[in-house]
Amino acid sequence: MTGTAFTVCGVGYRVGGARILDDVTLDIAYGRVLALVGPNGAGKSTLLGILTGDVAPSAGEVLLDGRPLRNWSTRELARTRAVLLQANHVAFSFSAGDVIEMGRAPWIGTERADADEQLIADATARADVAHLTGRDYPSLSGGEKARVSLARVLAQDTRIVMLDEPTAALDLRHQEEVLRIARDLAARGRAVVVVLHDLSLAAAYADDVAMVDAGCLVALGAPADVLTEERIGAVYGTPVRVIADLDTGRPVVLPRRSA
Repeated sequence: MTGTAFTVCGVGYRVGGARILDDVTLDIAYGRVLALVGPNGAGKSTLLGILTGDVAPSAGEVLLDGRPLRNWSTRELARTRAVLLQANHVAFSFSAGDVIEMGRAPWIGTERADADEQLIADATARADVAHLTGRDYPSLSGGEKARVSLARVLAQDTRIVMLDEPTAALDLRHQEEVLRIARDLAARGRAVVVVLHDLSLAAAYADDVAMVDAGCLVALGAPADVLTEERIGAVYGTPVRVIADLDTGRPVVLPRRSA
């Protein structure tokens, strides 16, 4: 697909007297990876929750495909966007394979259900979890649960994919693979939004970076334009060095440390 997936217009969110987000405005396009970055408590996950439709903004509006997000039904959203949350909890003792199959639930009774078996197999292979499908999901490690949950999201086969800190529990190899999957999804015309703490990963794989600080969108643009030493130092409160990757030329963010 092409065009704009989300239009975020002056969105704010408050809990009691606490301002979590304030006047956030941005567009999220199909065919691109947008990385949401910022320090702990900046409002990244809240913004993602507003985009998913799970959190209602206190101010402003979000349009999905040009239509107010509040007017979308739960079923319509489930067939349009897939969401990977930070916490990968399952209430009952399902197998990993059962969890992956849950990604196809929105398509039960539709023509697209005919593709269930192939999409589940493809998602299982892409997330590198074929060897885990027979295991009880609660018995898996944090990283294994994250990869099985990613496979569920991929099996859902939606035109928008949103990932909240998908690399947090993963080893180096699987961190890279998850972001390569995100890039591949965007290359196929999907809109991908990913919350990341690793600024170098964001720089390596995102088309656009949105930096959030204290609930405000402080920068939006290409990784090299957003991830500058001055801005990162000011927002994160720690000095960094930004160098160019020798292979890709993209920014690599390194903390400055005393000898």
